[in-house]
Amino acid sequence: MGQRIYLDHNATTALRPGARAAMLAAMDLCGNASSIHAEGRAARASIEAAREALGRFVGTLPRRVIFTSGATEALNLILQPGLSRSASLTVDYDVLLVSGGEHASVLFGHRFPAGHIETIGLSGSGELDLEALAAALHRHAGRRIMLAVQAANNETGVVQPVAEAAALLRAASADTFFVCDAAQAAGKIACNFDALPVDALIFSAHKFGGPAGIGALCLREDIVAATPLLRGGGQEFRQRAGTQALIAIAGLAGALAEMRDRFVDECAMFAKLRDALEREMRAIVTDLHIFGEKAPRLPNTSAFALPGVEAQVLLMFLDVEGVAVSSGSACSSGKVKTSHVLESMCVDPSLAGGGVRLSLGWNSREEDCPLILQAFEKAARTIRGRQIKSAA
Repeated sequence: MGQRIYLDHNATTALRPGARAAMLAAMDLCGNASSIHAEGRAARASIEAAREALGRFVGTLPRRVIFTSGATEALNLILQPGLSRSASLTVDYDVLLVSGGEHASVLFGHRFPAGHIETIGLSGSGELDLEALAAALHRHAGRRIMLAVQAANNETGVVQPVAEAAALLRAASADTFFVCDAAQAAGKIACNFDALPVDALIFSAHKFGGPAGIGALCLREDIVAATPLLRGGGQEFRQRAGTQALIAIAGLAGALAEMRDRFVDECAMFAKLRDALEREMRAIVTDLHIFGEKAPRLPNTSAFALPGVEAQVLLMFLDVEGVAVSSGSACSSGKVKTSHVLESMCVDPSLAGGGVRLSLGWNSREEDCPLILQAFEKAARTIRGRQIKSAA
């Protein structure tokens, strides 16, 4: 196999050197973090150092950081009607509002009864429809409302109006709770409680250069899920039973430190490469459609379509040429169906069926751009040439 160029970093990105080094060091720690002997205390110290680092990153106390197996588990844990604000006070939320572009773990993984969930559509540019949200909040006046809106969409890269949604939510009711899936946004835009005025932030390490299988639920205030998903020991403040994944948690912390230190430079690199690729791709295919182009987007993400070309066809041609892209969320890849994100944006089905996502990562290189464009031009020319012959 010749040189491969990986452009599917929104699905998962390569392990950062800092994460690898932290994991190798953690492998030398032989102790259960729940044990009280010296080895156990050393393991716990490593976990608590990671918890403190993530707490500083988002702007909350370490005790409000709960490690999970990833963003999906964290979302399943917090998206439930009952949340306890103290040992004696549990608040039961009446309705869950979710944006139409959310990850499947939000759309289908929550624990609200089906009749208590309402989906708010997206605008044509891919942003949450704030007018529709305001109307929904008005309809549910007097009820306890939980809202789930991602920081940025995983397919289009469109940055969501989280602050504006938070203002509408708080103005509508005093008893609200705002959950924000920041898994895709970490390392690409500011992801802390100052920038995102929500109640809960969700992270997944493998999206920013850590290992797969570890993530976190970060809370602004002292609040816990009334019904934990996993019951057993008292780990993670009795919110997530099971021996903590010491090595993976160390990897998350290592990736976090490196991502934080390189944030400005990496974001500038993402934007430069993404914009150059889009400009040159449009020169090659003049009718190229870029989804969310007019909205604020993550600097590393481009979602596009060649009118009349199915996503899977373009994806396979590019793969043969050594370029890995995707046709949307990794959780939906391989399934022949239209993206629910593009459906929520009311994109014409004939165009939505061609949606392809290109996403850059921390180890993307400018020198790969000519090869990417060469592969894209060859694929587009071949596919459209065959279409012309077929129609003749």
